[in-house]
Amino acid sequence: MDTRACFAALAENFAGEPGVDLRQGAKNAFGSSALKVNGKIFAMVTSADEFVVKLPRTRVEELEASGIGQKFDPGHGRLMKEWLAVRANAASWPALAREALHFVGSAK
Repeated sequence: MDTRACFAALAENFAGEPGVDLRQGAKNAFGSSALKVNGKIFAMVTSADEFVVKLPRTRVEELEASGIGQKFDPGHGRLMKEWLAVRANAASWPALAREALHFVGSAK
């Protein structure tokens, strides 16, 4: 399954979650398809077909050190410290997306 198909399947798992909606297409941040909670992105697939989640900075560093992913570079060479571009296969996406949903959904 390709990245976008995997993301579409993942998005189905979040359908019906309070405050969650799916946005698709180039008008969204980073030219991506994105899952949002209360209007804020928590998981996305970029126009470069990278699966990216928003997590606390320390968690991103931990996952980067373990080889799960790396800090996300949106293309201008400046790494985003609270965004992880996931290297691991799509089997890890649901748990990471759920973690991102809780992180972004609980932010004030």
